[in-house]
Amino acid sequence: MAIDPQSTGTDLDNGAARRPLRLLIVDDDIVQQELMRRAAGTSKFEMTVAGSCSEAIRHLEADGFDCVILDLELADGDGVDVCRAMVGAGYSGALIIISGTDSRRRSAARAYARSLGIVAPGLPKPVDLSSLRVCLSNLTHVLPGLPAAPHRGRAWGGRHEEYPRADATP
Repeated sequence: MAIDPQSTGTDLDNGAARRPLRLLIVDDDIVQQELMRRAAGTSKFEMTVAGSCSEAIRHLEADGFDCVILDLELADGDGVDVCRAMVGAGYSGALIIISGTDSRRRSAARAYARSLGIVAPGLPKPVDLSSLRVCLSNLTHVLPGLPAAPHRGRAWGGRHEEYPRADATP
C-alpha cells in the first residue's frame, strides 16, 4: 500500500496562515515594558501589556494567551499572585519570569510555578534582550501544533535553570 505524500502534510506544510502567538507582558516599569515589546516584536507576537497584578489577572481571566512574561515585584502585589490566578483561569501556556530580585527569589518563584504545573525559566533584570528573544523563539518547542524554531543554543523546553545574561562573565 503506497502512501500519497500529499495526504500526509499539515495545513502548516501547505502554507496556511496561523494565528500570531498571544503574549501578555506583566511589568509596572514602562521602560521594561517597551524593551520587552521590542524583543517580542521581532518574534511576531500579538501583545497585551498589564502594569499591575490586578490588570494581569483581569486579562488572564478574559483572554487566552500563549505566553506570559511576568515581573515578580509589582506595585499592587506579587507576581506569585498572578501565577495562582493563571492556574485558576486554566492557563496552559508558557511563563517567563523576569525580575530584578535576587536569584534565590526568582528560583523560589520558578519552583512555586512548577508546583502549580507551570514550567518557568527566569531571566534577571535588566533583561538581556537576546536571551529573551531566544526564550520567545523557542516557544514553538513547548506549544503544540507549531513548527519547531531553529535551535539556537539552549532549548527552553523543560529547562528549569536561569538563562545566563549574554554579557555576563563566567
